[in-house]
Amino acid sequence: QVQLVESGGGLVQPGGSLRLSCAASGFSFSTSTMSWYRQAPGKERELVAHITSIGGTRNLADSVKGRFTISRDNAKNTVYLQMNSLKPEDTAVYYCHAVPLNSWGQGTQVTVSS
Repeated sequence: QVQLVESGGGLVQPGGSLRLSCAASGFSFSTSTMSWYRQAPGKERELVAHITSIGGTRNLADSVKGRFTISRDNAKNTVYLQMNSLKPEDTAVYYCHAVPLNSWGQGTQVTVSS
């Protein structure tokens, strides 16, 4: 059974940082491209970042380049999203996505507000 469990969200002030984690199980994580998406209220879900199986290719949305970093630890079956210099417009529910399986986690709320 495929499971993706996100954690690490919360309330942070503008300029702050958070690290999201997504623990994966039930599939071959080490051979799977993984992605982070986000969905703000009233907006469509958008791709934030993705990383290939051995981390050789990492792509970020223009809106987060220079502030966010995606990484993975295949030994721990976990993908991370390090978010720095957070802005109010980063407020959204962040979802982990296993690309080959088109599977989603339940999401974790990130709120950037003073």
